[in-house]
Amino acid sequence: MSFGVLDGDGQVAQIDGHPFGQISFTGARYARADVRLLSPILPSKVVGVGKNYAEHVQEMNTGDAPTQPLLFLKPSTSVIGPGDAIRIPHGSTNVHHEVELAVVIGARGARNVTPEQAPGSVFGYTIGNDVTERDMQKSDGQWTRAKGFDSFCPLGPWIETDLAALGKDPADLEISCAVDGEPRQSGRTSQLLFGIPTLISYISQIMTLLPGDVVLTGTPSGVGPIRPGQRVECTIEALGALSNVVTEADAVSTAGGPR
Repeated sequence: MSFGVLDGDGQVAQIDGHPFGQISFTGARYARADVRLLSPILPSKVVGVGKNYAEHVQEMNTGDAPTQPLLFLKPSTSVIGPGDAIRIPHGSTNVHHEVELAVVIGARGARNVTPEQAPGSVFGYTIGNDVTERDMQKSDGQWTRAKGFDSFCPLGPWIETDLAALGKDPADLEISCAVDGEPRQSGRTSQLLFGIPTLISYISQIMTLLPGDVVLTGTPSGVGPIRPGQRVECTIEALGALSNVVTEADAVSTAGGPR
């Protein structure tokens, strides 16, 4: 298991160590088809932003849009990669997909940065799916349980570190989600109520964002239930597609026998 750089000819060049700072290549190269992609980063924390698209606020029917970013946390144990299974908790029938632009924080991190300084704290961008158990979200009054289950944060398929070289702006990317090929969500990051620099600055006044931490920027309207046997595909312009199957969660304990 290691990091690599996907170059223009479809080959993955293995790097030595982590991708922050000066990248050193090992010299090994692999065909993309021969590599299993994991989550492109395992963050110390994932910071989610709720109600950040106006039409999503309307479809949720839970009050007005916030006047400042509405934050929540997802644990690192919720993170899975492309092709991994989103596991539905036993007895749950109302788990929803939420496609989101995911911002990966870079080597310098972010603490008390201004919106103008915030882009300097960004390592790159990937796709996130803020999977949510909607009944628990409504009943609990806070969102930790509803959004914190193992497998409830698919990330991938890779981190794009230079959107400008592709002629793209993270502030205006097409974003969509389909379930078994049926279109569900569609929007653009230009519709965010709070943009990326504002979000990073705001969060960094509250908690230090460490290298590799992920900020999920919010989801457009069209969220809906998923069930075992389905496949969820989240797509963002210039970033590719993040595809995950849906299964039932197992109930295997790690406790073992008595000691």
